[in-house]
Amino acid sequence: MEKILVTGANGQLGSELSLLSSNYPQFQWVFADRTIITLDNLDLLKVQLSDIKPSIILNCGAYTAVDKAETEKELANVINHLAVEVLAKYVAKNAVKLIHVSTDYVFDGTSSMALDEEAPTKPINVYGATKRAGEIVCLQENPNAIIIRTSWVYSKFGNNFVKTMQRLMQERDSISVVNDQIGSPTYATDLAQAMIKIVLSEKWIPGIYNYSNEGEISWYEFALAIKDIGGYNCEVNGIPSSAYPTPAKRPSFSLLDKNKIKKVYGTDVPNYKESLKKMMTQL
Repeated sequence: MEKILVTGANGQLGSELSLLSSNYPQFQWVFADRTIITLDNLDLLKVQLSDIKPSIILNCGAYTAVDKAETEKELANVINHLAVEVLAKYVAKNAVKLIHVSTDYVFDGTSSMALDEEAPTKPINVYGATKRAGEIVCLQENPNAIIIRTSWVYSKFGNNFVKTMQRLMQERDSISVVNDQIGSPTYATDLAQAMIKIVLSEKWIPGIYNYSNEGEISWYEFALAIKDIGGYNCEVNGIPSSAYPTPAKRPSFSLLDKNKIKKVYGTDVPNYKESLKKMMTQL
């Protein structure tokens, strides 16, 4: 029986995979939180991988605190870059399959067209730079890896934009949301299913793939959709990013082109509103 190791088990994506895993009893699933797979301790990580002996690794573990990364550069680099190097070396040596999750923040945001997998990368914050370094080392050490770039992930688990908006819209009469950062959200359940589809597929085509839900929206429009579906009375105002300064710069345009994953794996990519409704009804 193939053993699938999921890192970052308590994160949004890891939690969604955990929920789906019961539908796939043909695999032995190992859901590893920080105590089982320690991405910030590389020597320990090597020992842990040798002990677990997975056949497939789904690397959902990452340092994702975008603003905090500006001051915690070393920690972000260890988890997003150096730990990925350890994983990639391990899978290359042991003929293990690896799906590594990356981000739209590898781009600088100056494009005006949906970004495909060949689009030039140029991160504008520490988080994006460490994730890009992780992508590079991942494919260098193990050209057989699959990397999935995703964006604006939300889920019924953990902290995310959707849950924050729902809370604020119930607490306040009005809120302001940036309207000049464009992309598309990703419902973690949809991404988890896309990853499982690759694992189940007869074919393994390495390289980088993009996955997010369909639609081209700003965070402001995303907030309006949440208001609409939730039936909240809160007033939502669009503001420029300059009115809401954050320690880390965000790309102003990071819409991902999903044609490759659709073509190669026949992956279903639902519209963001469809998935948002699903998630909000579950809450």
